[in-house]
Amino acid sequence: MGRYPLNLPAQLKREAEEWATSQGVSLNQFIMWAVAEKVGALAHSLDDPAFPHIAYRRGAAGQPVPRLRGTGIRVQTVVIAAHQWGMAPVQIASEYSLPEAQVKEALAFYEAHRAEVDAAIAAAIAAEQGMEEMACA
Repeated sequence: MGRYPLNLPAQLKREAEEWATSQGVSLNQFIMWAVAEKVGALAHSLDDPAFPHIAYRRGAAGQPVPRLRGTGIRVQTVVIAAHQWGMAPVQIASEYSLPEAQVKEALAFYEAHRAEVDAAIAAAIAAEQGMEEMACA
């Protein structure tokens, strides 16, 4: 196994230590796991090079979800705001503290990947309805 000296900002190191502890592994194991996960994701990237501000990340169910790069905001959130709530890109950008260009790219991504995003929206609606039915039972 190769060695690599790693300097982390103090806050990032503290957070990584906390996550490692919560996962029941050493900091070294956690960092190795995180790097392996990132390298694997890049090797199997679904990212569309035509949309550099959109990146796929695995959601809670393990499915890849397109998100605005550098944020936790899903493309489907932007699409719902625009198409169901009637918000303009400038309003969405303001509401979510995003550059308007990134919002417009998310909407363009939707046009290029409409079936995928629509399926994700439908799945989220079905899951919400299922949760509501369980709560009422």
